[in-house]
Amino acid sequence: MAFLWRIVRLALARRVSLAALLVAGCVAGCTPIWRTIPAGVSRADVETRLGMPREVYQWPDGVTRWLYPTRPYGQHTIAVDFDAHGRVLHVQDVMTSHAFDQAQIGKWTEDDVRRHFGIPVETAYFPLMKREVWTYRFKQYGAWDMLMHFYFSPDGILRMTQTTPDPLHDPDRRFLF
Repeated sequence: MAFLWRIVRLALARRVSLAALLVAGCVAGCTPIWRTIPAGVSRADVETRLGMPREVYQWPDGVTRWLYPTRPYGQHTIAVDFDAHGRVLHVQDVMTSHAFDQAQIGKWTEDDVRRHFGIPVETAYFPLMKREVWTYRFKQYGAWDMLMHFYFSPDGILRMTQTTPDPLHDPDRRFLF
Protein backbone atom coordinates (compact mmCIF):
# COMPACT_ATOMS: atom_id res chain seq x y z
CA MET A 1 0.00 0.00 0.00
CA ALA A 2 2.85 2.38 0.83
CA PHE A 3 4.40 1.59 -2.53
CA LEU A 4 1.16 2.52 -4.34
CA TRP A 5 0.89 5.76 -2.34
CA ARG A 6 4.47 6.65 -3.30
CA ILE A 7 3.69 6.14 -7.01
CA VAL A 8 0.61 8.37 -6.75
CA ARG A 9 2.62 11.13 -5.02
CA LEU A 10 5.38 10.90 -7.61
CA ALA A 11 2.88 11.12 -10.47
CA LEU A 12 1.16 14.09 -8.81
CA ALA A 13 4.52 15.83 -8.25
CA ARG A 14 5.40 15.38 -11.92
CA ARG A 15 2.08 16.86 -13.01
CA VAL A 16 2.49 19.85 -10.71
CA SER A 17 6.04 20.40 -11.98
CA LEU A 18 4.89 20.12 -15.58
CA ALA A 19 2.05 22.57 -14.93
CA ALA A 20 4.45 25.04 -13.28
CA LEU A 21 6.82 24.81 -16.25
CA LEU A 22 3.95 25.31 -18.66
CA VAL A 23 2.73 28.40 -16.81
CA ALA A 24 6.27 29.82 -16.64
CA GLY A 25 6.70 29.20 -20.36
CA CYS A 26 3.43 30.92 -21.16
CA VAL A 27 4.29 33.94 -19.04
CA ALA A 28 7.74 34.19 -20.62
CA GLY A 29 6.15 33.85 -24.06
CA CYS A 30 3.82 36.78 -23.35
CA THR A 31 6.65 39.31 -23.58
CA PRO A 32 6.43 41.07 -26.94
CA ILE A 33 9.52 40.58 -29.11
CA TRP A 34 10.19 44.31 -29.28
CA ARG A 35 10.59 44.49 -25.50
CA THR A 36 13.50 42.05 -25.68
CA ILE A 37 15.63 44.33 -27.89
CA PRO A 38 18.34 45.93 -25.74
CA ALA A 39 20.02 49.25 -26.42
CA GLY A 40 23.22 48.97 -28.43
CA VAL A 41 22.25 46.20 -30.85
CA SER A 42 22.68 46.77 -34.58
CA ARG A 43 20.12 47.52 -37.28
CA ALA A 44 20.69 44.02 -38.67
CA ASP A 45 19.75 42.48 -35.30
CA VAL A 46 16.54 44.53 -35.17
CA GLU A 47 15.68 43.62 -38.76
CA THR A 48 16.21 39.93 -37.92
CA ARG A 49 13.83 40.15 -34.96
CA LEU A 50 11.15 42.53 -36.26
CA GLY A 51 11.60 42.49 -40.04
CA MET A 52 11.83 45.50 -42.31
CA PRO A 53 10.16 48.63 -40.92
CA ARG A 54 7.06 50.00 -42.65
CA GLU A 55 8.19 53.58 -42.12
CA VAL A 56 11.63 55.17 -41.72
CA TYR A 57 12.24 58.76 -40.59
CA GLN A 58 15.40 60.80 -40.15
CA TRP A 59 15.71 63.29 -37.26
CA PRO A 60 17.72 66.48 -37.69
CA ASP A 61 20.27 65.29 -35.08
CA GLY A 62 21.13 62.17 -37.10
CA VAL A 63 18.87 59.73 -35.26
CA THR A 64 16.93 57.34 -37.51
CA ARG A 65 13.51 56.09 -36.42
CA TRP A 66 12.04 52.81 -37.68
CA LEU A 67 8.30 52.43 -37.16
CA TYR A 68 6.33 49.19 -37.02
CA PRO A 69 2.64 50.22 -37.02
CA THR A 70 -0.32 47.89 -36.55
CA ARG A 71 -2.84 50.15 -38.28
CA PRO A 72 -5.49 50.48 -39.50
CA TYR A 73 -7.17 48.66 -36.61
CA GLY A 74 -4.21 48.12 -34.28
CA GLN A 75 -3.46 50.35 -31.33
CA HIS A 76 0.32 50.08 -31.21
CA THR A 77 3.23 51.47 -33.19
CA ILE A 78 6.67 50.31 -32.16
CA ALA A 79 9.44 52.87 -32.67
CA VAL A 80 13.10 51.85 -32.78
CA ASP A 81 15.55 54.76 -32.66
CA PHE A 82 19.11 54.31 -33.96
CA ASP A 83 22.11 56.56 -33.44
CA ALA A 84 24.33 57.73 -36.30
CA HIS A 85 26.35 54.48 -36.03
CA GLY A 86 23.27 52.27 -36.49
CA ARG A 87 22.99 51.15 -32.87
CA VAL A 88 19.68 51.05 -30.98
CA LEU A 89 19.14 53.95 -28.61
CA HIS A 90 15.72 52.82 -27.37
CA VAL A 91 12.61 50.91 -28.36
CA GLN A 92 9.10 52.00 -27.36
CA ASP A 93 5.42 51.88 -28.21
CA VAL A 94 4.56 55.43 -29.30
CA MET A 95 0.78 54.96 -29.24
CA THR A 96 0.52 55.84 -25.55
CA SER A 97 -0.87 58.73 -23.56
CA HIS A 98 2.63 59.57 -22.36
CA ALA A 99 4.00 59.75 -25.91
CA PHE A 100 1.07 61.86 -27.13
CA ASP A 101 1.59 64.26 -24.21
CA GLN A 102 4.99 65.16 -25.72
CA ALA A 103 3.30 66.96 -28.66
CA GLN A 104 3.88 70.70 -28.42
CA ILE A 105 0.96 72.80 -29.59
CA GLY A 106 2.08 75.82 -31.59
CA LYS A 107 5.56 74.33 -32.16
CA TRP A 108 5.19 70.93 -33.77
CA THR A 109 4.54 70.62 -37.48
CA GLU A 110 2.97 67.85 -39.52
CA ASP A 111 6.49 66.48 -40.07
CA ASP A 112 7.11 66.34 -36.31
CA VAL A 113 3.89 64.41 -35.69
CA ARG A 114 4.63 62.04 -38.59
CA ARG A 115 8.19 61.40 -37.34
CA HIS A 116 6.94 60.70 -33.81
CA PHE A 117 3.82 58.63 -34.55
CA GLY A 118 3.91 57.63 -38.22
CA ILE A 119 1.24 57.88 -40.87
CA PRO A 120 -2.21 58.48 -39.34
CA VAL A 121 -5.05 55.97 -39.52
CA GLU A 122 -7.33 58.63 -40.94
CA THR A 123 -7.17 62.23 -42.10
CA ALA A 124 -10.00 64.71 -42.50
CA TYR A 125 -10.40 68.39 -43.33
CA PHE A 126 -12.85 70.70 -41.59
CA PRO A 127 -13.37 73.72 -43.88
CA LEU A 128 -15.18 75.90 -41.35
CA MET A 129 -12.34 75.49 -38.85
CA LYS A 130 -9.72 75.51 -41.61
CA ARG A 131 -8.08 72.56 -39.90
CA GLU A 132 -6.71 69.27 -41.15
CA VAL A 133 -7.09 66.47 -38.59
CA TRP A 134 -4.92 63.38 -38.27
CA THR A 135 -6.25 60.47 -36.22
CA TYR A 136 -4.42 57.62 -34.45
CA ARG A 137 -5.85 54.63 -32.55
CA PHE A 138 -4.44 53.78 -29.13
CA LYS A 139 -5.22 52.16 -25.80
CA GLN A 140 -5.38 54.96 -23.22
CA TYR A 141 -3.57 53.95 -20.02
CA GLY A 142 -3.65 50.38 -21.32
CA ALA A 143 -7.41 50.16 -20.74
CA TRP A 144 -9.65 52.31 -22.94
CA ASP A 145 -9.96 52.15 -26.72
CA MET A 146 -9.42 55.74 -27.84
CA LEU A 147 -8.60 57.97 -30.80
CA MET A 148 -6.03 60.77 -30.65
CA HIS A 149 -6.70 63.66 -33.04
CA PHE A 150 -4.10 66.24 -34.09
CA TYR A 151 -5.49 69.48 -35.59
CA PHE A 152 -3.23 71.43 -37.97
CA SER A 153 -3.66 74.97 -39.29
CA PRO A 154 -3.20 75.64 -43.04
CA ASP A 155 0.49 76.41 -42.43
CA GLY A 156 1.01 72.87 -41.03
CA ILE A 157 1.43 73.87 -37.38
CA LEU A 158 -0.17 71.76 -34.63
CA ARG A 159 -2.94 73.87 -33.08
CA MET A 160 -4.92 71.42 -30.94
CA THR A 161 -5.14 67.80 -29.81
CA GLN A 162 -8.22 65.89 -28.77
CA THR A 163 -8.89 62.43 -27.37
CA THR A 164 -12.20 60.69 -28.10
CA PRO A 165 -13.57 57.17 -27.61
CA ASP A 166 -12.95 54.85 -30.54
CA PRO A 167 -16.37 54.06 -32.06
CA LEU A 168 -14.91 50.89 -33.58
CA HIS A 169 -14.87 49.37 -30.09
CA ASP A 170 -18.11 50.92 -28.82
CA PRO A 171 -20.61 48.11 -28.13
CA ASP A 172 -23.53 50.45 -28.78
CA ARG A 173 -22.23 51.22 -32.27
CA ARG A 174 -20.70 47.87 -33.24
CA PHE A 175 -23.01 47.32 -36.21
CA LEU A 176 -22.19 50.66 -37.83
CA PHE A 177 -18.75 49.53 -39.01
